Amino acid sequence: MKRIFIYILLTIVVSGCFSGDENTNDKRKVFKYNEMAGITSLDPAAARSFENIWVVNQLYNGLVQMNDSLRIEPSVAKSWNISGDGLMYTFFLRNNVFFTDNSCFEGGKGRKVTAEDFVYSFTRLLDATVSSATSLLSCVDMAGQKGFEAINDSTLVIRLSKPFMPFLGILTMKYFSVIPEEAVTLYGDDFRRNPVGTGPFRLKVWEEGSKMVMIKNENYFEFEGGQRLPYLDAVSISFIKDRETSFMNFLQGKLDMVSGIDAINTIEVLTEEGALKDEYKGKFQLQAQPYLKTDYLGFLIDEKLDVVKNSPLKLKAIRKAINYGFDRQKMVKYLRRNLGIAATSGFIPSGLPSFDAEKIKGYTYEPDKVRELLNAAGYPDGKGLPEIWLATSEQYLELAEYIQSQLSEFGIKVRIDVQKASMLSQSVADAKVNFFRKSWIADYPDEENFLSLFYSKNWSPGGFNYTHYHNPEFDALYEKSHGEQNAALRKSYYQRMDQLLIEDAPVVPLYYDQVVRLVHNNISGLTSNSMNTLSLKKVRKK
Repeated sequence: MKRIFIYILLTIVVSGCFSGDENTNDKRKVFKYNEMAGITSLDPAAARSFENIWVVNQLYNGLVQMNDSLRIEPSVAKSWNISGDGLMYTFFLRNNVFFTDNSCFEGGKGRKVTAEDFVYSFTRLLDATVSSATSLLSCVDMAGQKGFEAINDSTLVIRLSKPFMPFLGILTMKYFSVIPEEAVTLYGDDFRRNPVGTGPFRLKVWEEGSKMVMIKNENYFEFEGGQRLPYLDAVSISFIKDRETSFMNFLQGKLDMVSGIDAINTIEVLTEEGALKDEYKGKFQLQAQPYLKTDYLGFLIDEKLDVVKNSPLKLKAIRKAINYGFDRQKMVKYLRRNLGIAATSGFIPSGLPSFDAEKIKGYTYEPDKVRELLNAAGYPDGKGLPEIWLATSEQYLELAEYIQSQLSEFGIKVRIDVQKASMLSQSVADAKVNFFRKSWIADYPDEENFLSLFYSKNWSPGGFNYTHYHNPEFDALYEKSHGEQNAALRKSYYQRMDQLLIEDAPVVPLYYDQVVRLVHNNISGLTSNSMNTLSLKKVRKK
């Protein structure tokens, strides 16, 4: 009875998210989705989680933006040029971009965006107490405070201390949205709840943990075919934490989209091959494409640490044996209904230019090699091999058990240590566990972002090199790739680095993920890309 009451209550919350919407025969078009994880901030400086990024993308704009093919396009900047030495980026701004009306401005009227607004927005990110984006600006030359400079209202210059080819892609991240200083001054810490942006929508209501409503920005600067964007009148977000209840709302048409394998009842709607079941084809669409995300198991291999000194995982042969010791193809088929690609071609995922399944040979299921490697390590058939602990969260327990079962056939005994996701993340960052499940999602669409996890100067806890991998050849190639403007040569560096990771085995690549969405048939214009961007400015609802 209690469960029924909760379900009814949640249904009321969802249907009441936008006062006067379609439920009362209003003709306004409202796009509805649920966010199980919740939203913590609408400040672009805090746009670290996907939940925050998706909303910030509706409220703000940056200099440049990413299209569905991951090509960089103009946004507030109408054009730009890069100096021949790769050290100076000059952006020329549109003159018709305005912040939304807000009491932080004189007379409450939103003003035009200028280059000084970008100088303020970017300089603010240099404060580590404000944003985790600080490290992304390490290549900016801040000597003499000329790293960011407004030449005039419509011209912005960014100077780098050294060439860094992925830099333009970094600027597409939502951290680098433009904000007005007046809003931060007025609202202070509460700016997280009082966004003032330039995006296609503006905030109407946010009841934390309950609902959020964004309404159309009537003065948005982008057009399509002569019509001002966006087409929707509003976006309504609910925060139902229970997957079953959220998915039922989608099936009943109370939500227009569900996204991610964790939000979808795959057994209910998908075949074993990962296709939409026939009975649902007329009701909604399945959107699936490569996702710039690699799920993996990591080994901590820093032999100076006590947790590693007496562990068999310090032996490359044992790490390779684990890599060869389970069938990734079956894992993806039976545990994920083919939503994803078995990671048999290195760490760099499908969807990036250097990915090449023919050229980069990773690990496949090869029992003979497992036995050969165990024997070479001094543990024939696993005899005498100490028990290995694998740290994971509850969400990935089934996957860990699959690997545990397969490795046991070779005498490799794995004990699973289930931890809370937040605790596990902290333990991994603090180098407290030497075998752990992790994933990496691209911050920007460049292989450098994935390879940065293995650069020795990025060792955790200061950086994201959780394995404490160190290979001088890898480091030299990584540094060399930063300023290489020849795309083909840079690609060859990336591929060589990926091959080194296979040879040294600091990780066990599991699968390259997929962007997966279910969308009702009355929705059009909802596209996606390999970064899993949610862009609603061109969406129509019948």
